[in-house]
Amino acid sequence: MNSTTTPHAHTESDLQIAGDILAVQHLLQPAREHPATVAEFVGLARSVAADRASWEHLVRYDATTRWYHRLRTGPGYEVWLLSWVPGQGSGLHGHGDSSGVMTVLEGELTEHTARGRLSLGPGSQRVFAPGYAHEVVNDTLDGAVSLHVYFPGLTRMPMHGCSPAASEAETEAVSA
Repeated sequence: MNSTTTPHAHTESDLQIAGDILAVQHLLQPAREHPATVAEFVGLARSVAADRASWEHLVRYDATTRWYHRLRTGPGYEVWLLSWVPGQGSGLHGHGDSSGVMTVLEGELTEHTARGRLSLGPGSQRVFAPGYAHEVVNDTLDGAVSLHVYFPGLTRMPMHGCSPAASEAETEAVSA
């Protein structure tokens, strides 16, 4: 090699070697038809919530029992619509082996857990894993509607003993 020749006279550019970084479609996974991650289930709940035409006409209120309707199922998940009349509650319960996303669509619900109480208005979401126990109550004077996505689909809803709401009421009565 002499001093007039460079060792890489015909060097290709990075784009020629690696290809255009923006043209990597062959490296991307195809879009999934159904959700598979917690973030995707949260996104599913948000998209169903935003599509009022798909659920609003289905809502019924029942003063004698909690009303619910299964909106959709897919591989490994279910989407449920629930209504809540004033004073109605779920009782303290778990969700077996299922994780879930609860989204308030209309009205206001209160979630009671061992850690305390949380007021949830329209658009509020709660994400929970297996083993999570809570009680959901409509303690307002208006009806409420919520959307629940369970993954895998809900097969058990074990009820627990004393509800956090009842414990709070006892504590407040004793301290009064």
